[in-house]
Amino acid sequence: MFKVPPIAADRLPGLLAAAPKAELHIHIEGSLEPDMIFALAQRNGVALPYASVHDLRRAYAFTSLQSFLDVYYAGASVLLHEQDFYDLAQAYLARAAMDNVARAEIFFDPQTHTARGVDLHTVVGGLHRACTDARQNLGVSASLILCFLRHLSEEDAFATLEQAMPLLDRIVGVGLDSSELGHPPEKFARVFARCRQLGLHVVAHAGEEGPPAYIWSALDVLKAERIDHGVQAVRDAALMQRLAQERIPLTVCPLSNQKLCVFPGLAAHNLPQLLEAGLAATVNSDDPAYFGGYINDNFTQTFAALPMLTAQHAWQLAFNSFEASFAPEADKRRWQQQLQACFERHADPA
Repeated sequence: MFKVPPIAADRLPGLLAAAPKAELHIHIEGSLEPDMIFALAQRNGVALPYASVHDLRRAYAFTSLQSFLDVYYAGASVLLHEQDFYDLAQAYLARAAMDNVARAEIFFDPQTHTARGVDLHTVVGGLHRACTDARQNLGVSASLILCFLRHLSEEDAFATLEQAMPLLDRIVGVGLDSSELGHPPEKFARVFARCRQLGLHVVAHAGEEGPPAYIWSALDVLKAERIDHGVQAVRDAALMQRLAQERIPLTVCPLSNQKLCVFPGLAAHNLPQLLEAGLAATVNSDDPAYFGGYINDNFTQTFAALPMLTAQHAWQLAFNSFEASFAPEADKRRWQQQLQACFERHADPA
């Protein structure tokens, strides 16, 4: 492991911003900023239940995951055409490049759109085109992860997978998101088995509001390669030991956890506990337009609230993010070398 050279505390925020990193837990519909919601609503003739951007922002006082999802799905209603999805992803990727994101693995929820009559080819066409352009124009490597909505049935997920079959060359993996409580991972055992047969990577949301048992099921039933969130793992010592020993990545989203009342505040977040236990935790933004910050905001605010986190932790989190990505091994090694060079540049003068 790279031993980070001495870095003064006042230099840490700049280092957090400058460090190359991967974002592995970003819902593209959750990056839909209020200004863009209203612009697309006007462009597409969609009526919104909010009179202004200000009124929409006032609705962001969430008390649970479900209270957020109600607003989230209303915002997604303005996405109708391929250009809408391109504009959405391009805006996120431009912001990610500013935050020195070298790799983004982007979640999208096809059922949110196909239920409104939007063809899956339209959704993937716009998102994939933005990912392709980002590599050339922004220097950001980006891939798509198709997420099934867990509050819907497995049969609905199978129907979505069937629609996606001609598009699988544009998708790196599948995930599971939406309302966690009452929808355990085993509900989707058969469709995830089929996805694995098709050669797709597998991730799953588990242990955000749900119990540690959901994390076990995601690992043992779905065969998830990464756990999205996973912060409830600390309630199960055996699970913590397994996650550490097998280096199963957790895509932690601190500002999201705070906004959805998983923790009362960032100062109470268990990220330091996860790292000290040797877990392969990462930092991500989840739904940044709704939760008050993109990836660098998550890094800087979390480190400010948790002074026990050091530059060594910062390096570990960024290193973990590249290691946990589904990018080619050569790219991972190159980004990790760039990460080390960045930390060396920020070291205190001799």
